[in-house]
Amino acid sequence: MGKLTLARVTKSYHSHKVIEPTDLTIEDGEFVVFVGPSGCGKSSMLRMIAGLEDITNGTLEIDGKVVNDLPPIERGISMVFQSYALYPHLSVFENIAFPLRVAGLDKATIRSRVESAARTLKLEARLDHKPGALSGGQRQRVAIGRAIVREPDVFLFDEPLSNLDAALRGEMRVELSRLHKTLRNTIIYVTHDQVEAMTLADRIVVMRAGRIEQVGTPLELYHHPANRFVAEFIGTPAMNFLPVTSLGTSTDGVRVRLEDGTEVTLPVDGDSPAGETLHLGIRPIEFRVDGEGVGVTLVPDVVERLGAITEVHAFDKGGRLHCVTGSGTMALPPAQEFLARFHPEDAHLFRTDGSALHRRFAKLDEDLRLV
Repeated sequence: MGKLTLARVTKSYHSHKVIEPTDLTIEDGEFVVFVGPSGCGKSSMLRMIAGLEDITNGTLEIDGKVVNDLPPIERGISMVFQSYALYPHLSVFENIAFPLRVAGLDKATIRSRVESAARTLKLEARLDHKPGALSGGQRQRVAIGRAIVREPDVFLFDEPLSNLDAALRGEMRVELSRLHKTLRNTIIYVTHDQVEAMTLADRIVVMRAGRIEQVGTPLELYHHPANRFVAEFIGTPAMNFLPVTSLGTSTDGVRVRLEDGTEVTLPVDGDSPAGETLHLGIRPIEFRVDGEGVGVTLVPDVVERLGAITEVHAFDKGGRLHCVTGSGTMALPPAQEFLARFHPEDAHLFRTDGSALHRRFAKLDEDLRLV
């Protein structure tokens, strides 16, 4: 079992607080990803769970047992580090077996567990090799194998793919997803890469400045961001924002006026008094260069043709840079200016404090979830 409960957990270094009071429950068997910009506190949170950092205040429970004062080895946790931390003079077999030898297990048990982990990670043919003869992805699998053989309740991953090139990162994301489906252990994974978070997680914990901004499934965070920070952080390319003025609230939603005088009603809930300054958010993928919808006049700056998609970086009349994403064959009108159009139901609306007004229309998780 591997259920974790954090209750009012904080972390301070002298007078500097790096983790604000945090409440969070991670269910047994979940794959939870902590994501956020550098310095947001995600690695500090992971190290407190591992027992590598003391908890300043609050309690951490694993399967109902408070473990604040337990050493790492007694928490039923294995951790995979960014640097692999392999012994270069030992073979793959010996690296994977190392924690079992330290624990004093007999040779037969050690061999059985190492060979089982090697089969799971497709390392059988590499057991006699030294780490220096392996690729980066293979070395990362050895580090994961060393964690697996301990048979922990919880796996902790601290940015394990950051040292790999783009192609290997993609391969290892698939490997980690398969591993979780096979083992069904609880996995807590830290990354600054929101693509990893979106593709791996059952739930994502978005952090900023030591606080949790939002917790939810990848699609919940993408379609229903709680605030502007989450909306900007989740999704690539980042969401576009347009300043608008509220014209008041009706049963149809909030009516707003764009800078060019265009008026449109957005299907969102929440009171917005006339005259309030708001920010309309629209993802690049929701902009269109043809068809119907609300138009925003843009001037192209840089066009990136990436094969399957085209990204157009363009300025509006206020000098703000926006991104429009279309198919690889998307053609811009020959004129210097073009209209990027969006449908009102695709828009998000945020107050100046960053909080979001709830969207009435959004693609449902149930409609998009893969089996």
